[in-house]
Amino acid sequence: MIRTTRTKLVALTSEYAEKLATYHLENRDYFAPWEPSRPESYYSMEYWVAHTEQAEYAAQSDTAYHFIALLPERPQIAGLCSFTQIARGPFQACYLGYSIASQFAGQGYMTEILEAAISHMFDQRNMHRIMANYMPSNVASARVLQKLGFEQEGYAKQYLRIAGKWEDHVLTAKLRAE
Repeated sequence: MIRTTRTKLVALTSEYAEKLATYHLENRDYFAPWEPSRPESYYSMEYWVAHTEQAEYAAQSDTAYHFIALLPERPQIAGLCSFTQIARGPFQACYLGYSIASQFAGQGYMTEILEAAISHMFDQRNMHRIMANYMPSNVASARVLQKLGFEQEGYAKQYLRIAGKWEDHVLTAKLRAE
């Protein structure tokens, strides 16, 4: 467990499948502009049971780490972050993905959560480079990454299909301080 000022980060396990299904369903409209189009099954308990089992296996095999940020005073998910596509050897790098529940947006939670999770990945998981990409229209995401010290490294045209449309993305990275 990783503690922040207002949350605790725990590894994603199957015991959180129901909470994850609720989190995504409750924030469905809020997340829509920044996510791929999703099938209805994405919001089902069965989907999240399978997803959490895959996340547990990925952590055991050191290929991805998924964290959920819980509020200590109530068993509610405030946000999520994932470090995926982990490459070892001379690269020691991964990709960062994250989301915050609509009711916690704009209050500094995401910066707080990511600061702790990134420190964990650098210090405990020996990452050298963490990469994160965002759509230019996602000003809040750009602001969070800038606060955390991510630097722009490029711009990818039509990088991902988001909400049914190919979207450009700003490519950023943060390096471990040597």
